[in-house]
Amino acid sequence: MKYQAILATAILISTSAWATQPDPLVMESRMAIKAFAGELKGELQSAMKAGGPVNAIGVCHTRAPEIAEAINSKGKLNISRVSLKNRNTGNAPDAWQKAVLEEFESRITKGETADKIDHAATVNTANGKEFRYMKAIPTGDICLACHGGNNSDDVKAKLDKLYPDDKARGFNKGDIRGAFYVSIPQ
Repeated sequence: MKYQAILATAILISTSAWATQPDPLVMESRMAIKAFAGELKGELQSAMKAGGPVNAIGVCHTRAPEIAEAINSKGKLNISRVSLKNRNTGNAPDAWQKAVLEEFESRITKGETADKIDHAATVNTANGKEFRYMKAIPTGDICLACHGGNNSDDVKAKLDKLYPDDKARGFNKGDIRGAFYVSIPQ
């Protein structure tokens, strides 16, 4: 879903407040992300065991959007993935997401670990208020077979075929691969 330009300043929700009293929208977002990430990781691991990295590329290519759609169809939230170095052009960030991803990168350089980085805000849009939540996706071992710097020739060939504009290579373990993005109309 494409979002209209932000018409007013975002009302930031402090992550430190969540530690003592979690926001229900943050909790709902985290649960949706946990479901998405868990199912995707399980399918990736199965595909890797069955046919290696080339086989796993198909999971990200076809199953990831299907998993997101299944979660989206269950309620009012919309979940997706975005990245500054996207593989799929449909996962390119909008201006708000790009600013948050750049903030995430800054936080990494200050010593935070990707698995702990998130951001939430309620913003005014052309369609009304919208809650937005982003959770960094750390690059793990399973990711490196297709997103690392030393991909095999067969992996490169499959990626080149499916993703001619691929920018999602050269990651190291612990890098921010991108982020899960949840939006909930208010």
